[in-house]
Amino acid sequence: MENNSSSTPADFPEATSPAEMPVAPESGNAATGFAPRTDLSHLSRHAEAIRQELGKVIVGQQALAELLLTALLADGHVLLEGVPGVAKTLTAKLLARTLSVPFSRLQFTPDLMPSDVLGTSVFRPNKAEFEFRPGPIFASIVLIDEINRAPAKTQSALFEVMEERQVTQDGTRYPMPAPFIVLATQNPVEQEGTYRLPEAQLDRFLFKLNVGYPTVEEEVAILQGHHAGFGGTPLDAVRAVVSAEDLQKLREQVRRQHVEPKLLEYIARLVGQTRAHKGLYLGASPRASLALLNGAKALAALRGRDFVTPEDVQYLAPMVLRHRIQLTPEREMEGGTPDDVVKQILQQIEVPR
Repeated sequence: MENNSSSTPADFPEATSPAEMPVAPESGNAATGFAPRTDLSHLSRHAEAIRQELGKVIVGQQALAELLLTALLADGHVLLEGVPGVAKTLTAKLLARTLSVPFSRLQFTPDLMPSDVLGTSVFRPNKAEFEFRPGPIFASIVLIDEINRAPAKTQSALFEVMEERQVTQDGTRYPMPAPFIVLATQNPVEQEGTYRLPEAQLDRFLFKLNVGYPTVEEEVAILQGHHAGFGGTPLDAVRAVVSAEDLQKLREQVRRQHVEPKLLEYIARLVGQTRAHKGLYLGASPRASLALLNGAKALAALRGRDFVTPEDVQYLAPMVLRHRIQLTPEREMEGGTPDDVVKQILQQIEVPR
């Protein structure tokens, strides 16, 4: 039986003081006094429909749902990290159910081979030739559970498909269906039987989201629901509300979001500072700059604006950068975290106005 528990992302802990929390960008064009140049009502209706469907089963997790929608609109993969039982897998499954696209789930294990993921060529005696049989990766939404339990050999099989949206087998390229998104989960606590993900693979994830425990109020709501007979996970209650064609149109609208040239320079300076920071021995690549730009465009659209603000970039910076940078041994021994470094960099770089 699935656990329909909720969680508040650790990116937004309840115990954090307001001064330390990331400030959510103000929604809508009304706050700026400018008339919108693009009609975002269609996008807002679809986003709200997805939120409503997720809310049928999930208690809380509004911030996580928004970030998953942001990745969906930005055409990016997501790595969900959290302890067992905080609904990482369930949330990913429910998000897939809100879309009218093929869904596939993979449970990564230490004995999983690349062919178990990508597919294999099978000899057909009647045709006297090999025929490619696609693996479970050939779906629009691919959920990879416990991604860090597979060895490097299997992890490397994901490099091409996550970046280029294709699989090359025996010299033939097989494109992925559109859309194509990987939602992967991993447990940060358990180390036995797990493998560290290669930096090249981590860099292919748009966001790394830390999923924490629910608040007391949310956990009480979960218990009340189960006590009242809601126990179990009624996945059938969640219906598809967005088609592949709808999603493609929404993504095209997001790509047309207005971004000021000085904001592009701001993104480049933020990412560039990770390569010069004394507390890091591995900085972020230009792929991180692109991720920040695309994510900020999608977030702004979700919040009813047809332009990106510096606050959008600041809000997403920890999710985009934390898995792309590595601390020096000295900084790790001092108890520092990648999020601490990102916060420090955000305070150092001048914000364009």
